[in-house]
Amino acid sequence: MRDNKAMYHALMFSLLLAAAASAATIEGDWQGTLKSGPFELRLVLHITKSEKGAFSATMDSIDQNGFGLPVDTFTLTGSALAFEMQAVKGSYEGKVNPQVTAISGTWTQNGRSAPLEFTRARPKPPSVPVKPSDIDGDWQGTLETGAQPLRVVLHILNTSDGLTGKIDSLDQNAMGLPVTTMSREGKAFKFEMRQMAASFRGTIRADLSAIDGTFTQAGKDMPLLLKRLPAAHR
Repeated sequence: MRDNKAMYHALMFSLLLAAAASAATIEGDWQGTLKSGPFELRLVLHITKSEKGAFSATMDSIDQNGFGLPVDTFTLTGSALAFEMQAVKGSYEGKVNPQVTAISGTWTQNGRSAPLEFTRARPKPPSVPVKPSDIDGDWQGTLETGAQPLRVVLHILNTSDGLTGKIDSLDQNAMGLPVTTMSREGKAFKFEMRQMAASFRGTIRADLSAIDGTFTQAGKDMPLLLKRLPAAHR
C-alpha cells in the first residue's frame, strides 16, 4: 500500500514539473556574453509574442551602445531557436533547456562562429548617483598608439553600485564607450573595457590633479596620463 502511495506521489510530482515547464514561456529578456578571443560583448535579447502567436525580437549590444537592434527573422520550433540579424550579418542557432531558463547555441557573424548562451535577465534597479567621490569628473589624456595619437576623455561617476565610467575617443568620434568595471584602493585605480580587450591601471596623484598609468589593449601597453579637467570645461 505504501509503495502505491509513493508511486502516486512521485507521479503527481512529475506531472506538476511537466505542467510548470509547459507553462513557461520564451518571452522576456535574455542576457549573454559573446566572447571572441580577448574581447567580450554583453548582449540582451528581448523576445515578444504577438496576439496571433508570432514571435519577434530585438537585441541590445551593451558595450557597443547599440540598443533595439532589429532581429529580421525569428523562429522557435520545439526547443530549437534561431534568428537572423541582417544589419550586422549575424545569425544564431540554439536550444532552449526544458526549464526555459537558458538557451545554449552558436552565434555566427561574417563567417566566424562562437558559443553564446543566454540566461533569463534578472531585473536590476538602475544605479543612481550618490555623494561624489574625490575623483568624480572628467579626465583627459592622449594615447600614443604608434600610428597616431588619440585623445581620450574618461568620465567618472560614483553611484550606488560603486564607481562607473565612460570614455570618449575624440579623434575617432566615438563617444560614451562603456567601462565594464572600475575600482580604486587608496591611490591605486583601475578599470576594464572588455568589449575592446582593454584595461587601465594607474596611480592617483596626492593632489588629485592627474592619474599616471598604463593603458593595455590586446597585450600592448601604452603609457597614459589622465589630467583632471577643470569644472568649467566639463
